[in-house]
Amino acid sequence: MAAGGVRQSEGFQNSLEIEDLARFAVDDYNKKQNGLLELKKVTNVKEQVVAGTMYYITLEAAEGGQKKVYEAKVWVKPWMNFKEVQEFKLLGDA
Repeated sequence: MAAGGVRQSEGFQNSLEIEDLARFAVDDYNKKQNGLLELKKVTNVKEQVVAGTMYYITLEAAEGGQKKVYEAKVWVKPWMNFKEVQEFKLLGDA
């Protein structure tokens, strides 16, 4: 896969790694925003090869019974044991 291109990620529905990254992003959001978001499910994943991999994870999360859809952008460099949430944004109601 060439560096730079964003592509659809296959098989993410059964991926523990993607589930962990989504949970990591929600936990990061909760820490920074003093939030109580709870991950419900991952609905889509795209990835881009950068210095490591940038994951664009579309997920459903609930807060106070309200389900909303968010996109988390998570940068991962496994050889450095590095992962960082670059962006976490609300897309709309689920």
